Amino acid sequence: MLDRRGFLQVGAAGIPAVLLTPSDTFAKRPAKKKRMAIVTTTWWYGSHAWHMATRFLVGYPVNGKWHHPEIEVVSAYVDQIKDNDLSNRRAKEFGFTVYPTIAEALRNGSDKLDVDCVLLIGEHGDYEINEIGQKLYPRYRLFNGITDVFREEGKSLPIFNDKHLSWNFEWAADMVAQSKELKFPLLAGSSLPVTWRMPSVELPFGAEIEEAMVVAYGPKDIYDFHALETLQCMMERRRGGETGVRSIHALEGDAVWQQLADKRWSPVLFEACLSRSQTLAQTEDFSHRYPPLGLMKELVETPVCYQLEYNDGTRATMMLMNGLVKDFNFAAKLKGQADPLSTCFYLPPNPNVVYSAALMNNAEKMFMTNKAPYPIERTLLTSGMVQSALQSLHLGQRQLDTPHLDIHYKASKESTFYRR
Repeated sequence: MLDRRGFLQVGAAGIPAVLLTPSDTFAKRPAKKKRMAIVTTTWWYGSHAWHMATRFLVGYPVNGKWHHPEIEVVSAYVDQIKDNDLSNRRAKEFGFTVYPTIAEALRNGSDKLDVDCVLLIGEHGDYEINEIGQKLYPRYRLFNGITDVFREEGKSLPIFNDKHLSWNFEWAADMVAQSKELKFPLLAGSSLPVTWRMPSVELPFGAEIEEAMVVAYGPKDIYDFHALETLQCMMERRRGGETGVRSIHALEGDAVWQQLADKRWSPVLFEACLSRSQTLAQTEDFSHRYPPLGLMKELVETPVCYQLEYNDGTRATMMLMNGLVKDFNFAAKLKGQADPLSTCFYLPPNPNVVYSAALMNNAEKMFMTNKAPYPIERTLLTSGMVQSALQSLHLGQRQLDTPHLDIHYKASKESTFYRR
């Protein structure tokens, strides 16, 4: 048993999704705004609450216009109030209340559930780190604080959960199980699958993938999740749909360089990823060149590589190459095509960071329609991938079988990333 409520691996069919537009968000505009509760670990400049919750206070850009959601933030719960806290300041500015408990935030000062949707942000804050390098964010505790109210009230609401579902896969599976049991839409994950792409291409739905790769950057347990979501939003479109992951082998340091030298993964895909990067590093005395292996070793202190084998035999590689690139680049070898399909998943810079607007655009669609734009099983799978990869590293870079990642689902044919 994966969880106390008997998690069932039911592949949810993807729901067709289009970007909301400021002029005609839905066929029929609501008579009044929906009411939102924000549940977050912390809220300060640069935090994920700053990235995402603010979009529902002041709006965000869509297709060259400023879009104001038909959603009103009426309450919030903040797990850790810092000296640089913005939640109380925003509450005074926009007329909502920061409550001391999740239950009070969902009831908004009344004796019953008094909101229409919940934005759950369990990122940033001071929390413990375990022996395999996972920061123990309390997403599961916060989620259960929400669903406990649902059970008490006999009523459920849509929840968006930022990034991983949980650092613990059994808890992540239970979150999905609860959403099915209580019959509410649950959306989660990274902004990478929904941000712009350069070029603006999609992996053909039903294509046969022979091998795929993502070359990215950032720390483990944080950006590896983003890179795996980048990979998975493409892999799930392959012929037959998602079949789950059979094994994960994580490598770090010299072992990565040896695998690269031995061409244990496709050098063509690696070249395609680097060729899409907008940030490919060079030395101070030279530029505009494809870096040879020796230069890569100078630039990258500790490379990280996750090798994945899916249940249908498809192989994929995720690499964190800090010092070589500062973006997220995907490439795949498709059966019957000579050249790989490749693209850079573009992250617009501060201070507007529109990739978080793209993510909240999809969250808003779920809040307004009560249907998730893409399957929650994607993020259940990537949450488990991260945990297993970190365990692989902790156990001496040992390949691990992952029968718990036998997760099957179908992606929607329609795309959900920003195009215009």
